[in-house]
Amino acid sequence: MSDTQTTKGNFYITTTLPYVNAEPHLGHAMEFIRADVVARYKKIQGFDVFFNTGTDEHGMKLYEGAKKEGKTEQEYVDFYAGKVKELLKLMGISEEVNFIRTTDEKHIQATKAFWNKVSENGYIYKKNYKAKYCVGCEEEKTDSDLVDGKCPIHPNRELEIIEEENYFFKYSAFEDRLTKFYESNSTFVIPDFRLNEMKEFVRHGLQDFSISRLKTKMPWGIEVPGDPDHIMYVWFDALVNYIATLGYPDLEGDFKKYWIEGETVQYCGKDNNRFQSSMWQAMLMSADLPNTNHVIIDGFITGEGGVKMSKSLGNVANPKDLIAEYGTDALRYFVLREVGAFEDSPFTEERFKASYNSGLANGLGNLVSRVMRMATSNGVVLNGKISEELKQSDLVKAFYEKQNKGFASYNLQIATEAVWDLISFADKYIQDNQPFKTIKVDKEKGERELGELLAYLDIIAENLLPILPETASKVSNYVKNGIMPEAPLFLRKE
Repeated sequence: MSDTQTTKGNFYITTTLPYVNAEPHLGHAMEFIRADVVARYKKIQGFDVFFNTGTDEHGMKLYEGAKKEGKTEQEYVDFYAGKVKELLKLMGISEEVNFIRTTDEKHIQATKAFWNKVSENGYIYKKNYKAKYCVGCEEEKTDSDLVDGKCPIHPNRELEIIEEENYFFKYSAFEDRLTKFYESNSTFVIPDFRLNEMKEFVRHGLQDFSISRLKTKMPWGIEVPGDPDHIMYVWFDALVNYIATLGYPDLEGDFKKYWIEGETVQYCGKDNNRFQSSMWQAMLMSADLPNTNHVIIDGFITGEGGVKMSKSLGNVANPKDLIAEYGTDALRYFVLREVGAFEDSPFTEERFKASYNSGLANGLGNLVSRVMRMATSNGVVLNGKISEELKQSDLVKAFYEKQNKGFASYNLQIATEAVWDLISFADKYIQDNQPFKTIKVDKEKGERELGELLAYLDIIAENLLPILPETASKVSNYVKNGIMPEAPLFLRKE
């Protein structure tokens, strides 16, 4: 939508940036897809949307990975950043998405400017310290974080002991401000039980955290301004991408339009809650910048035994393989309807196939084939008058209400289920009314019934557009142009 058109407002949405130490897995795909669906929905609603994603390309994991593969760090991150871009295209992510890399010069300069601002405000200092560090998480660990002395997320990695002089962020200075912020913004973190986690976390007291590493030990990252012996801690660096992508430190332009004047939304997994909902918000406060409006927390997609899918554990499902076998919209459908909106959900290929067959091949695909076969063979076309009548019916109004409530609460499972409610109704309509028989004995009544079915398909396609854009476009084309599909939308898998 051009700047000259009237919009409902400005809307900014971002995913977290995955590390580029391996190909992205199903958990990353879920986050990309869900943010894309929200971005598409908001644009359809008339908002001016800025959709951001990208790659996190600094830190010890990447430094070690490059050494292991015998590549320079830049060669290493370039290769895996390309894999993320490739997956975005395969998943049907909007071509309008902005893609930022933390090795981009604009990100580097923005991060240095952010550091200088926080330092000028008195929230950065230097001290000696000793800590346990999980390279897998790129995070310091206290004894209470550990299980049998190991990181519960990366139990196959030995913890590193860091003992050196580093720069620290004065996190402890923001206990009261964060507490007040949480209390006055009840929908800041969605779902609410994740906000309660942050309230409890802050209530127990905040500890200042290290935001640099000695360059001699970890040279791959952004140099601390004025101190080339230190490299910025990867999380301090990476979090700044959310505003670097909008042109920070320039406080006008896109930054003003989307971060100051717009609604800001960040998607992340539950293991990122502390970083996004507490650390990053304190960092924003320390730089005199507005806080994020909403942080949406996904659960994990789990593998065998309910263990989180993780590249380091080697239990990941490759979304590229699923797309190659089932198609783009099959993957989108699974992570939107079959995976809990905010809770952990299991993945097996058997479960994926069963979902595909029931919801897509036997569900949506079968409905489209049946309706278009009946309509085209009897010369019935989409009737605008019937469509408008149905849109005013209690059934369709309830459908719109359910879907809009799902989007408003960022429960995309509900928003997606609303479409399948209408699909189920249309299937039952055929079963109850049998228009293929009616039209043989009462042409006017039969044509009316087929006209209603076409109208239902049209409504389904319209509201499926942000969810399964490729499929929605096909269905809309069939309905509006009276075309019988040459092949099923979704072939059943045996």
